[in-house]
Amino acid sequence: MLRVQSISFSYEDKQVLSQIRFSVLKGQSIALIGESGSGKSTLLKLIYGLMDADSGSIFWKDKQILGPAYNLVPGMDFMKYLAQDFDLMPFVSVAENVGRFLSNFYLKEKKQRVDELLKLVDMTEFAHVKAQFLSGGQMQRTALARVLALEPELLLLDEPFSHIDHHQKSKLSQHVFQYCKSKGITIIYTSHTPEEILMFSDEVIVMKDGVILTKEKPQHIYELPSSEYIARLTGEINLIPVRYLGVQNDEILLVRPHQFFIANEGYQAKVISCYYSGRGYVLKAQFHDVVLTIESREPLSGTIHFLIR
Repeated sequence: MLRVQSISFSYEDKQVLSQIRFSVLKGQSIALIGESGSGKSTLLKLIYGLMDADSGSIFWKDKQILGPAYNLVPGMDFMKYLAQDFDLMPFVSVAENVGRFLSNFYLKEKKQRVDELLKLVDMTEFAHVKAQFLSGGQMQRTALARVLALEPELLLLDEPFSHIDHHQKSKLSQHVFQYCKSKGITIIYTSHTPEEILMFSDEVIVMKDGVILTKEKPQHIYELPSSEYIARLTGEINLIPVRYLGVQNDEILLVRPHQFFIANEGYQAKVISCYYSGRGYVLKAQFHDVVLTIESREPLSGTIHFLIR
């Protein structure tokens, strides 16, 4: 179990994190989300022990995680951290990078482990290619295999699939998260991709300006967001003044595109444009002074009527 207790951190005179506290159970996957500069990457570095907090403490089980002021070599054996710069050795092969931290005493077992991990990240055919000749996505896949080599108890991933092509990203992310779940590896990861956040997290921590706004199940974050900021981090959102729906107050209703229902009667809007999305159609429709984004099963034009689920 990871316990982060009232962590605060500043760069010189600028406070980056303030009174951060949360806990994570063994085997959970936790998504850290927030706009750029909200403190996500800094928090991962503190958890790994790369920096010293101004105040507060971090524990993994009964062991306190301490930073460079207490350790000559930052980091802990039971956890691994994948930064956005990958930290690969450029002049050695992919296989050698993956096996970097594995013992050479049992060479047969080491090779089997490296082969297993290269297959997991779909890099088998590049096993003997030097890292300097890889693309950014191939480097990221190699770095993922390397941090998994020793099966850490806790894995910290900073945008782990950001450089990977879209057609490979979905399969790879499923393989990695399923593998870690099967091994009981705890994951804390940052992401700006709604699918990664919603599909693979057990809980989502939302950060803004160095503080935690909420920690909820992904379903709750997506279906019942408490603010526009939280809603936009996980997908498209419509903001509708409830007075447009006949309710006389100043509240704003947050509605996802799929929560509209095209009907024969109801609220009226005029279609501005219609796009094919692969799974259906996306309408842009004028409703009072608001342009709505609405998902539809069929292409529509002109005036439509809708209800809200």
